[in-house]
Amino acid sequence: MSAELQASRQDATLILTLSNPGAKNALHPDMYAAAIETLSTAERDDSIRAVVLTGADQCFCSGGNLHRLLENRSKDKSVQAESIDNLHGWIEAIRDCPKPVIAAVEGVAAGAGFSLALACDLIVSGTSAKFVMAYVNVGLTPDGGGSWFLTRALPRQLAAEILLEGKPILAPRLHELGLVNKLVADGAALDAALALGDEMANRSPNAVERIKSLTHYAMDNTLAQHLESEKQHFVESLHHRDAHEGITAFLEKRKPHYK
Repeated sequence: MSAELQASRQDATLILTLSNPGAKNALHPDMYAAAIETLSTAERDDSIRAVVLTGADQCFCSGGNLHRLLENRSKDKSVQAESIDNLHGWIEAIRDCPKPVIAAVEGVAAGAGFSLALACDLIVSGTSAKFVMAYVNVGLTPDGGGSWFLTRALPRQLAAEILLEGKPILAPRLHELGLVNKLVADGAALDAALALGDEMANRSPNAVERIKSLTHYAMDNTLAQHLESEKQHFVESLHHRDAHEGITAFLEKRKPHYK
């Protein structure tokens, strides 16, 4: 069986499963195009309220395929550059998707697999899962935004430790550091992520999209710019039908029903 990205649905949640049997779901360029297309379709589908990214066979993703990378050394540099561009297109598609994207991690998230998890809005992980940026161990440097996400989420010295030492860091420590949102029993990450997706489905789609946008651009904006952005989003949200339903439901002491 070849590497592929499998798509399925559970209620209002789209499930994307990394599958590469026998290779711990190592990434392949075919996955990148499929992911970008699928996320683009999900963006336009109002029936989808959340996306869960997971891996087959109780393993998230071992990152890039070293055999393929070794073969690419004999090819023009543009071949590898194009492959990374496509991977980065996937990362940007996750960040730009208006729906919340939740990583469900079991086993290992290594290299670009770790980067993919970091690109998601929320991470749910099995207790024994290992996260590792092992690029330095094979003479390589990070891709997939791994160094960007880590240096913004952690103190610079700690990000440097993870990137320069290339040693596995366990899920409980990342949970303590705030990078993993929910720590669950091994084997329960997907179910917990789907439950979280169900929670997102009960929220205002308009508010969720706008909150994701605010958090996405917060690090790049000055305070004045961000305050202006918050004002604009708040005003637009107040005049959206979701706010009418949400406020009315709260005052009537009932659950809101968003369309």
